[in-house]
Amino acid sequence: MKLNDSQTFPMGLNRNLRFFLTNPAPCPYLPGKRERKAFTSLAVADGNVLHNTLSQSGFRRSQGIAYRPACPACNACRSVRVDAQGFSFSRNQRRVLNRNMDLVRTPVQATPTRTQYRLLKTYLKGRHDGGGMSDMSYRDYVNMVADSPVHSLIFEYRLGDAPESPLVAAAITDVLRDGLSMVYTFFDPRQDRRSLGKMMILDHIRQVKALGLPHVYLGYWIKGSSKMDYKRDYTPLEVLEGESWRPLTDRE
Repeated sequence: MKLNDSQTFPMGLNRNLRFFLTNPAPCPYLPGKRERKAFTSLAVADGNVLHNTLSQSGFRRSQGIAYRPACPACNACRSVRVDAQGFSFSRNQRRVLNRNMDLVRTPVQATPTRTQYRLLKTYLKGRHDGGGMSDMSYRDYVNMVADSPVHSLIFEYRLGDAPESPLVAAAITDVLRDGLSMVYTFFDPRQDRRSLGKMMILDHIRQVKALGLPHVYLGYWIKGSSKMDYKRDYTPLEVLEGESWRPLTDRE
């Protein structure tokens, strides 16, 4: 279903772009709610330019499409990004980074490997058993990673700098003009002491700070959703309000 232009076009987008709506489905975050998403293809000649513009307008990437919530009676999903240059690491966050100083981070092209897939299956079994991705096959993973028409990397975190060193965490990340967008992260859940999920977010912030870029995009935050509340730990956090970003306040 094609969307009405007034509902879908962020400012400055080519109006020949076609947007569509998904069918209503149960909301995975708010009980009793139903969700719809607006989406469009990124597989166009200027896909990276389009992806940058859509990211600044609250869209997220999944494989070859960009999407954002389009629920007619709910606006609980709020797009958020970290103000990396204004970010100061807390004592606890520095402890998390120090705890993982022995890990070697390597950016690789977004090319799927069996090693990544085995780590993903271990992560899903340990943290999301029975969830929607539990039955993901290697072919599904290949499609998830390789079907990206934009500039994407996988940051691999290994226990050592040799190619055969154990892989303990990975982040699928899109490279934007104004920073990094964290698409999906997974890690060895048996390494609880390391807080690897937190470490990867902090490491992305550290990279963006070092590059002098402004933002790390974290996707959507939903007030009242325990699944999303961890994003509030990375302040200052900006939230998209209409077509403008503003600081997320402590009262929200």
